[in-house]
Order: sequence, then C-alpha cells, then structure tokens
Amino acid sequence: MKKRYALLLTGLLTLSLAAGCGTKTDNAGETSAPAVSESQAAESTEQTAESTEQTADVQNTADQGEEKTITGTIDEIKDFMFVITDESGAAYEFSFETAPEGLENVAGGDTVKVTYTGEISEVDPFNGTVISVEKQ
Repeated sequence: MKKRYALLLTGLLTLSLAAGCGTKTDNAGETSAPAVSESQAAESTEQTAESTEQTADVQNTADQGEEKTITGTIDEIKDFMFVITDESGAAYEFSFETAPEGLENVAGGDTVKVTYTGEISEVDPFNGTVISVEKQ
C-alpha cells in the first residue's frame, strides 16, 4: 500500500514538473513584434548611450575619490594583488592591474603604508586603485 502511494505521488510530481516547464503557443506559432518607428529607435539608442556614459562617470569618480592610507605588515605578494594585516590583526587584500609605485621595493613581512582610493573591507573585494606602497 505504501509503495502505491509513493509511486502515485512520484508520478504526480513528475507530471506537475512537466506541465510547469512546457511552452505555450497561443497563436499557433505566430509571433507579432510591436511596431517601432525610426525616431523611437533612435531615441532609445541615445538614452542607452547616455546611461552608459553616466555609469562610466560614476566608476571614474569612485576610482579617483579621496586618497586614504593604511599601515600594516605585508603577508603575501602576487602578480595581481597583495595582502596586508593592520595593527588590529585585520587582513586586507589589494588587487591591481598594474603594479603600484613602490611595490617592487617591499617583501613579505615588511611594514608598509599603502595609499589608495576606494573602499577596503575584510570581507568584500577591493574596489578602488592602489596609488603607492611605501616601506616604513
């Protein structure tokens, strides 16, 4: 008896999944696209271009924001990032595309002062620009 209920329940669940994932065609495969005039299309393209420019401006402003500094000990240096630990024991990862000024003069275990723009967090990835790394 329990096997029958289990099979019946399994069958019903399978049918409900198949019905929910199926496609529906109302007009026997016909599709109708809304008519868009050339002026409306041009206006839409201009709005998209303005939106893209505004997004780029916001990103540039964030990258060129207020310069901040943090002092700590270098834990790790790689080709695209380095990690420092501050006096309180919090570790911060700084990523970069091109090596910042002074990074080639420091090694693991050195105490450094990092000048950067953007925001740092122990949890979130670094979102900014590393300007310089100075050995203390």
